[in-house]
Amino acid sequence: MSTPIISDPTPESVQTAPFKIPTPAKPRRNRTSAKKAGSGFERAQADWLAERLADDRIDRRVKTGSKDRGDIAGVRTIRGGRVVIECKNVAKVDLPGWLREAETERENDDAAIGVVMHKKRGTSDPAAQYVTMDAETFVRLLEGGFDA
Repeated sequence: MSTPIISDPTPESVQTAPFKIPTPAKPRRNRTSAKKAGSGFERAQADWLAERLADDRIDRRVKTGSKDRGDIAGVRTIRGGRVVIECKNVAKVDLPGWLREAETERENDDAAIGVVMHKKRGTSDPAAQYVTMDAETFVRLLEGGFDA
């Protein structure tokens, strides 16, 4: 008994749809990469503020645990009151939570103003990032903040 010979498919029977090579998935952010992104954002913002305001006292603040006093130190209002800046470089925006955190840190530091500086997606330019505050903080800022 012989086995039938199957001929090669004719060009008409060959699938002509383009084959797509799957692109590798973007790696998910883990705790280490998130901390690195956050500290890099803080560093860039502190350096930019120090240069822009010509004040070499502005720098990243050392982490202080439960009595956190913000991420950037040395920022002052025009009348000398301290400003607490809480930096955020995360994809999910939580403005109410962030503002509560900034207010707690403002109280911990006995500062005049507490604001949130957060990442604007699509740009790494420090001058293009967002700053968020409530209306009362905005008015205090316009008034020059509390005296030092």
